[in-house]
Amino acid sequence: MPVNSRYENGVLVIRLQGELDHHAVEKIRDDIEAQLAKTDYQGLVMSFRNIEFMDSSGLGLILGRFRSISQHGGQMALCEVGPSLKKLFEMSGLLKVLPLYEAEDLAVKAVKGA
Repeated sequence: MPVNSRYENGVLVIRLQGELDHHAVEKIRDDIEAQLAKTDYQGLVMSFRNIEFMDSSGLGLILGRFRSISQHGGQMALCEVGPSLKKLFEMSGLLKVLPLYEAEDLAVKAVKGA
């Protein structure tokens, strides 16, 4: 799965697509970490608009990036999450540590302003 990304005002925006399972997570993680290493970021936004399926390895991807961002003093947010994924995030407790926004622009604005 290719990682579609953009860098806007100190925030790296990652648009995930397809299936986020154990087969895809390692490459995605490496891609995100490489992009973070190349930029002077203040935050990370992950969009789930085009995710068709996600298993527990996807939760690990999110939490690992949250840890990386937090260790560097940055902020992170999730956005554009469908109903079934939102339920998974709620059940896992993920939304207790990460904010969720309906739109990508709102997430970027919140992370940038934090």
